[in-house]
Amino acid sequence: MVPDSPPLILALTGASGSLYSLSLARKILQRDIPLHLLISDTAAEILRKETGRRLDDWVGELTSMGKVMVDDIRNLGASVSSGSYLTRGMIVAPCSMGTLGRIAAGVSGNLIERAADVCLKERRKLILLARETPLSAIHLENMLRISHAGGIIMPPVPALYAAPASIGEMVDFTAERVMDLMELPSPEAYRWDGGGWSGDD
Repeated sequence: MVPDSPPLILALTGASGSLYSLSLARKILQRDIPLHLLISDTAAEILRKETGRRLDDWVGELTSMGKVMVDDIRNLGASVSSGSYLTRGMIVAPCSMGTLGRIAAGVSGNLIERAADVCLKERRKLILLARETPLSAIHLENMLRISHAGGIIMPPVPALYAAPASIGEMVDFTAERVMDLMELPSPEAYRWDGGGWSGDD
């Protein structure tokens, strides 16, 4: 473990895309970064439906890889609710439109929303993997408000130019792009080298 390494917050909300959190959590811990996990009840249900994995089993696996703290999202007095508690920032993956809208409005009804609010006010990285399509004008306006406040809206759009051979490779590519934005790049990540195009624009 890197001495005094600030933790990173990873939140899961009630939207499809739990595979992104599985990949991100693994990559964060592989970099010896302590991890705060914030998980909504609906997110735990979606994790089981999409991956067949129980939340406790997944958390147990992560705990064997590094330092993992699972915070009760009903506890607004938790460490990550205060700006005096230093973190590297926060990733919400997947981020539901309900959570995104409350973050945009500055509403802190649970610890996920409060921790995101703290990241914005402290000018720390906040990356939201927004999961919805199509997007309404309300969704777009909320995304713009967060972007103006310093957050990063990153819908998990597959990068087909990387020629992924599986869903796992598509997920991992997006996760590595998130790690780039968190300034934790991997030398093994796929990088476009400018070649490979042919034909007309």
